[in-house]
Order: sequence, then structure tokens, then C-alpha cells
Amino acid sequence: MPTPAPQHFAPDVVPPARRERAYVGSLTPELFVPTAARPVRAKLRMLAADTQVMPHSHPWAQVAISTTGVIRLTVNHGTFIVPPSRALWIPPGVEHAVTMVEDADLRTLYFHQPPGRCGPQALGATHDGAGSDTWRQCRVLEVSDLLRALVREMPTEPDGDTAPTAAALLRERHLSALLREQHLTALIRDELARAAAVKLGVDLPHDKRLRHLCEAVLADPTRHDTLAAWAHDTGASPRTVARLFRSELGSTFTQWRQQVILAKAVSLAAGRMPMGQIAAELGYSASAFSAMVRKSVGQPPGRFLGQQESNGSVSGRPAEASLQRIHVIQR
Repeated sequence: MPTPAPQHFAPDVVPPARRERAYVGSLTPELFVPTAARPVRAKLRMLAADTQVMPHSHPWAQVAISTTGVIRLTVNHGTFIVPPSRALWIPPGVEHAVTMVEDADLRTLYFHQPPGRCGPQALGATHDGAGSDTWRQCRVLEVSDLLRALVREMPTEPDGDTAPTAAALLRERHLSALLREQHLTALIRDELARAAAVKLGVDLPHDKRLRHLCEAVLADPTRHDTLAAWAHDTGASPRTVARLFRSELGSTFTQWRQQVILAKAVSLAAGRMPMGQIAAELGYSASAFSAMVRKSVGQPPGRFLGQQESNGSVSGRPAEASLQRIHVIQR
């Protein structure tokens, strides 16, 4: 299947109240190109809050994850909040920008994708769904404790690093490192294929007036309570804005803003803010917030926000089962 042409979009609008945003390039992806021999490559950058990686795309798939902070990824049609309990799958050819909501370790996994196949298991058997449309769109995925640990262990050295002078020692270390990377790669692909998808994306419109309003809501969703107040900031009438929401995003303003509230709640929860404080921060009572989350996503707030204790389990699966898979792969 041919790689889709990237659709260009403007970087995030910077809210006036925030400090000046720092912009960086796409962080040398050419030094981490995945291949059939090394189908998963890992990259690590520590970035400060309000840093944005400028819009770019790759001919390979990507998973973005941070194990210490919250990041926001924006594509042409939407934006995604990604706390440490989640990861974002980005198919090949999709242009995206990454913004640090707070100081974070930006960990990037690049996935080799053979022609006509897409997904973390694209090199495996056909029954894994790698050829379906499921993986040809951005997906927010739950991150198990095991997956988070595996990502941290993946080697992040770029191609072309200076090699040791002793050839024999170099060969031994190289083979050992490659074998370890193969084990980690197999487990990472397996964990991603099993990961549950989570609705954490917020759709964005093409209309410039509505896009400006949506960016303002994303920056501070509680600044106004009514559509009329938000519309006043754009110079458009509430009726015009309501019509644009239906035609551009297929929802009402209230429905769309609720998705923004949920994304904001996830961001606050990543900082271990208590549930009651999160509710108050977003203009809800504790009971009203709990009811809203359950109605919207079909999960209790603790689970949706990643605040429930795992009690020795990983994504609902016993930790022993995950350890058994490690043993089988390493045998």
C-alpha cells in the first residue's frame, strides 16, 4: 500500500498566558531508521515543558510515549494527550507535531512496515490483523507496566556511533546487544498488539475561525461556560459556530468540549492530582465528574485516568503471565 501523502498543518497556537514556546526539529530520525533486520528502533530525548517538535512525518510507523511526563501530539485532524499510562501509534506518512505539556522524556519507537502491511506485528503472521485498517490511523493505547519497562530497556544509540578499537570485543558486544534488542523487540510488538485502545483524541476542524476557537478551548477549557462566550472571542455568532461544529466535527460544542475536559483530566491525573481536586479544577463536583467519565468512556474515573493500583497485574493480566512470555522468548 503506498505511503499516504502528508497533510500539512500549522503548529499549536501558543496561549498568551504561557511562557514562550521553544521549537526544535524532528530530532535526527535518519539515525534511527528501522529495517527488516532491526524492525524496532528506539530514540530518547529529554525535553522541557512547552518545547514543540515541529511538524514532520516518516515513511515508517511510530509509537510516542513518555514514562515521566505528559506530551501532546497534534495531527492534521486532531490532537492527543499522552500521559505515561498511554502511548500513541502513528501510521506511516502521517504528519505530526509533538508538544511537551510538562518536562518529559520523549521516547520514540520506529517500526519497520513492509509494503501493504501496517501494525506492530506487521512482520508476523497474517492472523494478527497487521493488514487491517485498525492500525492505519492514530490510536491511543494503554501502556502496561511491562511495556513501560521494555521501552526503557530498548537501546537508544543512533547509527554511526564511534566503535571500540578492539575488533573481537566489538563483535562480541555487538552480537550480544543485537540479541538483547531482538528479545525486547519481540515483547514490545506483542504488548502493543495486545494493548487496549483508549478514546483520548480530540478532533480538530479545518475552518480557521473554528480552529482558533478549538485551540483556545484546548489551552483553557474552563475559561468560559457557554458557547456564546467562546464565540464572542472569535467574532462569529453562536449560531455560526454551532453550525461549524456540526459540519466540521459532526458533534455539538458541548460534546466536543467534553472530550477536551477528559483529555485535560488525564493530563492532571498524570501529576498524581487527587480525583476530587481534578474534578474541582475542571468545574465539577466529585460525583458529577465521576458520572460524566462513566457515561463518556464506560469506565470508572480511577481506571480511565490510570490512578488505580495494578496489584501485581499488567493491563488486567497477571504479571506471572508476562514473565512467562519473557522466558519463552529468551529460551
